[in-house]
Amino acid sequence: MKALRFGRHAALAVIAAGALALTACGSDNATGTTPAGDASGSGPSVSGTLTGIGASSTGAAMDAWKAGFASANSGATVQYSPDGSGAGRKAIIDGSAQFAGSDAYLKDEELEASKAQCGPDGAINIPVYISPIAVAFNLPDVKELNLDAPTIAKIFRGEIAKWNDPAIAGLNDGVTLPDLAVTPVNRSDDSGTTSNFTDYLAAAAPEVWTDKAAGVWPASLQGENAKGTSGVVKTVTDTPGAVTYADDSAVSGSLGTAQVKVGEEFVAISAESAAKAVEAGAPVEGRATNDVAIKLDRTTTAQGAYPIVLVSYHVVCSTYDSQETVHLVKAFESYVVSDAGQQAAADSAKSAPLSSSLAERAQAAVDSVKLKS
Repeated sequence: MKALRFGRHAALAVIAAGALALTACGSDNATGTTPAGDASGSGPSVSGTLTGIGASSTGAAMDAWKAGFASANSGATVQYSPDGSGAGRKAIIDGSAQFAGSDAYLKDEELEASKAQCGPDGAINIPVYISPIAVAFNLPDVKELNLDAPTIAKIFRGEIAKWNDPAIAGLNDGVTLPDLAVTPVNRSDDSGTTSNFTDYLAAAAPEVWTDKAAGVWPASLQGENAKGTSGVVKTVTDTPGAVTYADDSAVSGSLGTAQVKVGEEFVAISAESAAKAVEAGAPVEGRATNDVAIKLDRTTTAQGAYPIVLVSYHVVCSTYDSQETVHLVKAFESYVVSDAGQQAAADSAKSAPLSSSLAERAQAAVDSVKLKS
């Protein structure tokens, strides 16, 4: 497969352009909100209500997108229920939502099932949000740990019982680790964050993580669980010794986070290191031209890449029954992938803006949405 090479050279330009676009955005100049999907801001605003269901990890970004879109389109409203990625994909397939937020692209069988609602080409995956998944823990006086994939896998499988276990201590010379029980906390709902996290473990530590990557946590594993990103973060915050996986934007300042071993170095979590991991990805094979699903390389050794990363998608139909819905979908998604929309997400959620090449592909996908014939 050919690598995507989503370079970061344009990131500063994207940020600067986004800031200018936000400044210029007003009620009669809708940035990225024309019915034709034009992100230039030269077209008229739209009206109506657009309904989405899906990932909770993008909550901060979604709040920013809804506010920015509404400010440019006084007659338009976006409703979004953060019920989890699995719920979102089900909703776009059964027609109960007009778009889905998902931290995992549609599986082949889901794509096939979507054709009943979305027409012969089914639904398409549009990347809108890049963010690292933190391994976040609650340890007194410890804010940073070095961890490798096998050790992370053992922690979440319950094979490491105490934080001062030799496996952890051996990676953290000079750190005083407490004699405290490890309490792993997983998502109880069908989650794209879980899918990405277990995909990393299955690829990077296959000798320990013997389960397949999945959006539902393995039922055989013991531990605490909670619903949604906010649920697991709150549980860990309230529980000394607890550890979870969650979108970095949702991790409170009171929790510590792990640096992850990549090659011979330990890489700190950041938007930039997440973006470098996405650079190593490749297009998912067998998808339509306007489907921008990305296969991530969880075992990359690229310098400075943080491999526990999620690319969150807005899953939309390739065709809709209503022209109003077509206008709304194209207008909202054009704003989301625009410089202004990406900067709004970065400001609110610490996400990495889409690179210029990936943003162009995302916009082309948005532009392809049309009325059913």
